[in-house]
This record gives sequence, C-alpha cells and structure tokens, in this order.
Amino acid sequence: MLAPPADPGATRTLPLVPLGSDRALGARAGEGLPARYVKRFSLLGVTWNDSDADLTGTVQVRTRAAATGAWSGWQDVEAHTDDVPDLGSADRTGGRTRGATAPLWVGESDGVQVRVGDPSGAALPSGLRLEMVDPGDDPGDSHWDDLLGPDAAVGSLDGSLDGSWNGSLGDLGGHIVAAAPATAGRYSAARPRIITRSGWSANEALRHGGSVYTGSIKAVFVHHSATGNKYSCAQAPSVIRGIYRYHIKSRGWRDLGYNFLVDKCGNIYEGRAGGVSRAVYGAHTLGFNSHTMGIAVLGTYRKTRPSDEALEAVAELAAWKLGIYGANPSGTTHLVSGGGNRYKKGVKVRLHVISGHRDGFATTCPGTELYDSLGIVRRYASDLQGR
Repeated sequence: MLAPPADPGATRTLPLVPLGSDRALGARAGEGLPARYVKRFSLLGVTWNDSDADLTGTVQVRTRAAATGAWSGWQDVEAHTDDVPDLGSADRTGGRTRGATAPLWVGESDGVQVRVGDPSGAALPSGLRLEMVDPGDDPGDSHWDDLLGPDAAVGSLDGSLDGSWNGSLGDLGGHIVAAAPATAGRYSAARPRIITRSGWSANEALRHGGSVYTGSIKAVFVHHSATGNKYSCAQAPSVIRGIYRYHIKSRGWRDLGYNFLVDKCGNIYEGRAGGVSRAVYGAHTLGFNSHTMGIAVLGTYRKTRPSDEALEAVAELAAWKLGIYGANPSGTTHLVSGGGNRYKKGVKVRLHVISGHRDGFATTCPGTELYDSLGIVRRYASDLQGR
C-alpha cells in the first residue's frame, strides 16, 4: 500500500473586521476576528498593505489546540515590522511585499480569535489580515543526515552537498556580484554542523529567482525570531518551514530572510538559499543586508535568557563564517547604511562585527536577554578562531 503524499503545507488568510467596544484595546477597539474554527495551522501573523507602514498598537491572539480542544489565554504578537528587505533589493522589486508582525508559533491549532488596536487612537494600517500557516509534514529521519560538519564536502551554491561542483557563479542565474569566498587567513574556525535546507524539508518551489551575493561578510547581525518559546527542538524544522512560508507567501519576499537559524538545543539550520559558505544577500536588517549575515535564534528573548547551547551555536557559526572572510568576532567594522529608521542612506556606521539587530535598526530585537549575551558570543567566537 502506498504511503499518503507528504503535506506540503498551506497559507490561509482572513481579513480583519472592525470590532465593537473592547476595554483591553482602549476606547477605539480596532479590528480583529471573533472566535472561530478554522483548518489546522501552527503559526500565525498579521499583515497589512504598506510594507513601510508600522503598526504601533497591540496584536493579541487566542488559539484552540487541535489535540485537546482547549483555548489558550490571550498571547501578544510582536507587532512592529523589524526584519525588512533593503530598499530597491530583489525582495522588493516584485511589488508584492506587505507589512507584518513577527510570526508566532502556536502549535497545531484549529481555532483562532484576534484583536488589534491602538489605545492612543492612532489609525491602524490598511488591509489588515490574519495569516495562518500550516508548515506541512516534519522531515523524515533520513533528512537529518543532510548535515554539514567540519569534515563534510563544501555546500554547493544551491544548498545541497556537492564536493565536485566546478561551475562558475554565473551558471546559477540571478544577480551575481561576487566571486568565490575568500580563503581563510591566519585566524579561522572549524565548520560547525549545519542542517541544510533539505534537512528541514524546505519546499524549493516556493522561493523565487536565483541567489544574490554581496562579495564578503564583514559583520553578523543576531536576531530572535520572536515566534515564542513554546516549541520543542523536534518541532524546530516545522517552525522554520512556517517562517519560510510566512516570509514568502505572507510578506512577499523571495526567500527566507535569515541566512541561518539556531534553535534552543544548539542546532544550526541553513536559511536563505545560495550556499552556506557564500556571502548571500539576505533580508534581515534594513539598510545593512549587504556584506552581512543574519542569524536568528528561534524564540523570544525579551525576558527569557537564551540557552547556553544556542549561544555556543551562534558563536561557532559566526567564528567559522567570519573566519572565511578574515573578520575578527571581537572587533568592529564600518558599514554604509542603505537607508533605514536608525541611519539615513549613505551614513558610515561603526558596528561590532557581531552586532544585535537593534544596533543597525531601531527595534527591540533580538530581545534584551539575547542582546546582553552577545559579549559572551564574541569572546567565545574569538577563542574558536585562535585569537
């Protein structure tokens, strides 16, 4: 008997509607959805028409667990648009990008209720809608063999294991602006184990176009995904598939915005396609996506301290990747802003080589607890490079 086909996942949307009086939201109740049953989903967010508009109010949701039928209490969704592609980048040129909250992982659910409002009375962005993401099936055990470790072959530019690829960058299509990565100099670190895109069952048919390269990696920006901490490490691939689908289908980007992701057990995952050792242009820090790498730690770290395993993984990944391009994890570097809400376009900014998202963009990301741990990450990464 043939096995049923794997569930590739789905994204479903519902427009938000005006709400009546709601004390929790202030005098102007805003928009939302009354409690209703829906097809199963595991991750949600709210999007709106203008990708450059900000939602300054509050977004709260309740969900119904599919396994038990129990409704959760109200949960906050991080409302502000933080991770944004650069102006004029390939992620923006399709005209499909939308503003959005952070996605929230709620586990398998079949019911939802939403309320969005601003107690100050400020107008909400137009076109608000709820995005419900079914991330699809979990990867099978065989996928966990798709790892890159210190002794593995170099990842090919399409993210697969390929130690014999001899083509040129131009063979891959897309906007190519870089040659092969620089050879590691005196200070370098071993390649950590990386779960490839096939390892977390990325549906490659979802993403658009070829990869874009930026020549070098001068800095790392550390993020939190703001998806909450209620996931198990076995669920991490599903969380990543949910974020991947949310970035493409709900936000209108070409691919997952982050170059890498790390879960709370210290597993490292390849994010945006293009080759793990390459300087792949991402969509994670508005104004500073060029010559940088974005690492997102799965979870929310405003008040929760990240695990030691996660911090060690971020340091190991940063030490290896920065070593390829000759950058000192404990040093500083200069980057020119492409334009954002903290630095105007053309401003030359001095930043830590390992920075938090808030260093380049006015945001609370990566959360106070993770941000305050970056000194530990810098020191460990420098030790790994033998400095």
